[in-house]
Amino acid sequence: MSTHTDTVRVSERLDALPFTRRHAKILGGSGLGWALDAMDVGLVSFIIAALSVQWQLAPAEASWIASAGFAGMAIGASLGGLLADRFGRRQVFALTLLVYGLATGASALVGGLAALLVLRFVVGLGLGAELPVASTYVSEFAPARIRGRLIVFLEAFWAIGWTAAALIGYLVVPSSADGWRWAFALGAIPAVYALIVRWSLPESPRWLAARGRNTEAVAIVRDLEAAAGRISLEPAAEGVAASAPAPRARVGALWAPALRARTASLWVLWFCVNFSYYGAFIWIPTILVAQGYDLVRSFGFTLVITLAQLPGYAVAAWLIEAWGRRATLATFLAGSAVAAVLFGTATGEAAVIATGMMLSFFNLGAWGALYAATPETYPTSLRATGAGWAAGVGRIASILAPLSVPPLLGLGGAPLLFVVFAAFFAVAVVAALFLREQCGRALA
Repeated sequence: MSTHTDTVRVSERLDALPFTRRHAKILGGSGLGWALDAMDVGLVSFIIAALSVQWQLAPAEASWIASAGFAGMAIGASLGGLLADRFGRRQVFALTLLVYGLATGASALVGGLAALLVLRFVVGLGLGAELPVASTYVSEFAPARIRGRLIVFLEAFWAIGWTAAALIGYLVVPSSADGWRWAFALGAIPAVYALIVRWSLPESPRWLAARGRNTEAVAIVRDLEAAAGRISLEPAAEGVAASAPAPRARVGALWAPALRARTASLWVLWFCVNFSYYGAFIWIPTILVAQGYDLVRSFGFTLVITLAQLPGYAVAAWLIEAWGRRATLATFLAGSAVAAVLFGTATGEAAVIATGMMLSFFNLGAWGALYAATPETYPTSLRATGAGWAAGVGRIASILAPLSVPPLLGLGGAPLLFVVFAAFFAVAVVAALFLREQCGRALA
């Protein structure tokens, strides 16, 4: 039996399954890692605000803290996808959690800006690799009819992590001069969790079958079928081990004629959404402080704004299977553009909170749809590479965004800044319309 035929058969059996406890364990295990990632990124926004005061950092110096992490993410996302297609999803997933967890914990001990920048870069290497690998991993277990919804649920763990970051930022960071150190120390939790992930989650059977490891792939599928009360007597045919293409060949394959338009659309989407999201949400606490709100009040507003992420994900999770990927993504991006303009021109506490919640609702719903659409755009042999490189291109924007905020604020204040973010969201709406619709279709 050929490797291609085995891969198709494994895919068909996975798509025929109902949602089981095994799926819930895979989703929950991956989602907890996702939430811890979000907690790490979210904490930086509060820590920047605190260190700007404590270390008397200039706006440009404060922006370096965020950009150093995003520089690591750009490299980590690109390399992580390549490694996951070569060595498997589970190993790379666990390794990324370990790398960024240890580096985040070490950040609690730094005594100056230079050491913090180095460690934030290392954190970014792990964090950037983890997200596209995790979304690829879950998408390869999910039945086709609910795949988009499960990826949005996975992305919804981001809101849980960001809310945890907001709580830590509100309760821990302002509590003492060393509050930011304790916040970083809490970020070391993923290092312990990585060991659990490594041994408790199975490898992707689609990836195993594509590599000719059919006995292992079928054993995992049978376990999922048994959890659904189905007994399969189908024997596992030994496949021919498939050699992995060289990294350069895999990246080049993303631009083959059949994939060129999809890759271009995804890269534009990831760049624009990253620029607007990280430009806005990393700086919101600092912008509020600059507008005259004290540190605790600013952090409290940010916590309330963050809570709107969860209903955004919930609505996106329903619409993505009802409307499809393109329509859902374009709608939430358009809503993000409108919300950005309203937030940038808002005055008064009620308006700031209401428009901030609107921006949070639409922006994170868009993220959920984008993460659902990205891995299913590519075949199994290129899935992690394609998702990783799209995320890597997006991280270039996340490097530039924090650096762009201080000069834009100086030029035209918050109104100009958020009009720029709205413009990037508008470009993303157009790019979303060129995606291939994969709602309900089996993965290649």
